[in-house]
Amino acid sequence: MDNSKYATGKRKTSIAKVWLSKGSGKILVNGKDFKEYFKRPNHQMQIVRPFEIINEMTSYDVNCKVIGGGMTGQAGAMVHGISKAILMYDENLKSTLKKEKLTTRDSRSVERKKYGHKKARRSFQFSKR
Repeated sequence: MDNSKYATGKRKTSIAKVWLSKGSGKILVNGKDFKEYFKRPNHQMQIVRPFEIINEMTSYDVNCKVIGGGMTGQAGAMVHGISKAILMYDENLKSTLKKEKLTTRDSRSVERKKYGHKKARRSFQFSKR
């Protein structure tokens, strides 16, 4: 792809490598159409959200390689990467995307398991007798 912008997006344990270029609105994820890759409608809506906010649904093509994590993390990583790549084309959109919290990496991740506990916070059942 010539004249395309590259950005990396991250969320949980997922990493999305995003190449954004001027085009017709095609979004490819790991070689597949994004609607084929992300089956859930909420993930599909999440991915096109940066374009909806800037009112340019069909002016950019996205080619993305996503690795690690689950579907929700991968979708979040893509949104982060797409938003960063859009800013490389037009720096004036920064306030619009920042207001929607799309340019910030979501730092929430899974809390580690503690010893003496079943999960991170869940304890084993207490038995008095």
